[in-house]
Amino acid sequence: MTDPQNTPPPMPRQTDKWLEPGSQNALVIYILYLVGFVIGISAIIGVVMAYLNRGKAGGFVETHYTWLIRTFWIGLLYSAIAVVLAFVAIGFVLMFAVMVWAVIRLVKGLMALNKNEPIPDPMTWWI
Repeated sequence: MTDPQNTPPPMPRQTDKWLEPGSQNALVIYILYLVGFVIGISAIIGVVMAYLNRGKAGGFVETHYTWLIRTFWIGLLYSAIAVVLAFVAIGFVLMFAVMVWAVIRLVKGLMALNKNEPIPDPMTWWI
């Protein structure tokens, strides 16, 4: 039988860093957004994680959380407009344009995160 007083505390797992606010967490959110094109629920998980960690990371990573949150909501708005316009056929072209817009924003953010740089203007609606 083991004595609970003599057992060492559990060692932190490597995966714990992915859930803490910071650049690794922002990387996970970027990946969740990209996977969201195939599995839509992952983008929702990503935006929830971004909201939970915004304001806690500090430094350049804060701009990435703002960028990610705005990418989600602006993309959702553009997608809703495209779905409505799909009834007049222009919406299908707009859906493709929204996907391209989102991928460009995500790649731009990933490149800046990889260089440990902030997003220059995280509040922009464009790219």
